[in-house]
Amino acid sequence: MEPIAPRKPSKRLSRRRFLQRTGISAAALNFTMNLPSLALAADATPRQRLIIVFSPNGVIPDHFWPKGDEEKLEFKRILKPLEPFADQTLTIKGLCNQIQGDGDGHMRGMGCLLTGIELFPGDIQGGSDTPAGWSMGISIDQFLKNQLQADPSTRTRFGSLEFGVMVPDRADTWTRMSYAGANQPVAPIDDPYKMFDKLYGQAKNRELLASVLDDLTDDFKKIESMVSMEDRHLLQQHVELVRKVEKDLKIELEASTKTVGHAVPELTPNVEVQNDNMPEITRMQMELLVSSMAADFARVATFQITNSVGQPRMRWLDIDEGHHGLSHEPDSNEDAYEKLIRINTWYCEQIAHLAKRLQDTPEPGGSGSMLDNTTIIWTNELGKGNSHTRNDIPFVCVGGGLGLRTGHAKDYGKVSHNRFLMTIAEQMGFAQKSFGNPDFCGDGSLTGLV
Repeated sequence: MEPIAPRKPSKRLSRRRFLQRTGISAAALNFTMNLPSLALAADATPRQRLIIVFSPNGVIPDHFWPKGDEEKLEFKRILKPLEPFADQTLTIKGLCNQIQGDGDGHMRGMGCLLTGIELFPGDIQGGSDTPAGWSMGISIDQFLKNQLQADPSTRTRFGSLEFGVMVPDRADTWTRMSYAGANQPVAPIDDPYKMFDKLYGQAKNRELLASVLDDLTDDFKKIESMVSMEDRHLLQQHVELVRKVEKDLKIELEASTKTVGHAVPELTPNVEVQNDNMPEITRMQMELLVSSMAADFARVATFQITNSVGQPRMRWLDIDEGHHGLSHEPDSNEDAYEKLIRINTWYCEQIAHLAKRLQDTPEPGGSGSMLDNTTIIWTNELGKGNSHTRNDIPFVCVGGGLGLRTGHAKDYGKVSHNRFLMTIAEQMGFAQKSFGNPDFCGDGSLTGLV
């Protein structure tokens, strides 16, 4: 990924970034940061946030997409729960995951969704295609985390948070969509009590871990002279990983010494992480997500509901069959078709609930609501389950965080979804010449969205 010249500073730039782009020296930067006359560049614009929500196994297109390129959204059945947010919603059709190579449709759908690049060869066998491994590149959420954390004015305690709901314990290409880099999948936390501990507890444990990492680094130095060149290379990779963890821990420990500054959410006690509790777990995780972003613990988050080929049985909707199994049924199976509409409508209800919670939460230290400054992107690894197509990948955007023109439907016909990943980076202030595989980025970020 190669950065390009920044666009004209927008009202969404932090004061520090605005001043940096004027070309003033570092010495002058520290002096001018607090001048009242330059406050507008930052103070008029609250924090910019991004939440990417995933649900699996494709959608039912005829009951999902608005018709054509409409100026006014007319919601079909699946998207009906978003009607209260019509003026803050944008649907983007015609984005296609064109990444080829190893792995089956679900694997490439999941592993390339946020990375836009191929999977490594590997030994994970799926469907009738060649086996594959992890993605070859960083995902857009982790890229943005790194950019924001590199700037003291946008640095937060965690940088990003990875929420899950009923994600299997196993680690494979179907269960991971977020990547810190090539071959570096990031596991979501799907237990709300564990997420609570990450956000509000275990400060002492982090201190102990930091001291262990210090000892580990010393041990690596001792071993380095005793091993072969090949092993030394592997050892160096471990050292770099330890250094990254140490850096992240330092930020966390500094933040954990401060007061929380907001009401800590109360979780329903003793909710087991199991299928029939999925609605309650989803709501608990969303409460933690909204709370953590209100406290500025992170400005980027992913929210992964189950996984590619996920098989939740939505008995609360009177559906006993697993979702993935139903998604393979032909459209002529009217019973399965109707159940899939209801399943996807339930997923949309969760997006609407998250939007409502953000809308009902005043922007901390600013005006309006958190939804005004947050964009939720709801997506999927497939366009349609029974065909395994990765054309028309669902992308539904809600909220004002990215500054997109909402209140309408956009249809690009058939373009690479890499271009939308580039658009996300650009709207967050980090324009790139490419994201993922540059072969699918030649036409640049998408036009007509702002």
